[in-house]
Amino acid sequence: MKLVWSEGAEAALAEIEAYVAADDPVAAIRLVDRLIARAETLVDFPALGREAPELRGPGLRELIEGKFATVYWAGERIEIIAVSERHQPLRANLRPPRPRPRRRRRRR
Repeated sequence: MKLVWSEGAEAALAEIEAYVAADDPVAAIRLVDRLIARAETLVDFPALGREAPELRGPGLRELIEGKFATVYWAGERIEIIAVSERHQPLRANLRPPRPRPRRRRRRR
């Protein structure tokens, strides 16, 4: 199974790293590495996180690492949708990604 990060999730990781790095650059790198490593475990264990019905999106799950929550959707691939501190409310309109239309092959 493939792991994909949304632009929003990647931006959130960069913000987390920048915030922590203001006090301790080494700790910032360790934290982001830990969040990424934890998310990578989803490739082998996609149901590892808890189902999160309060996120109002069918199939959304939440993986906790320390005081951070990684919201993802597990289908044909694992898509990381958001990363935030657990005490911060997530957008209520989180939705799993739409299936990509299959391209038709041209006949010759």
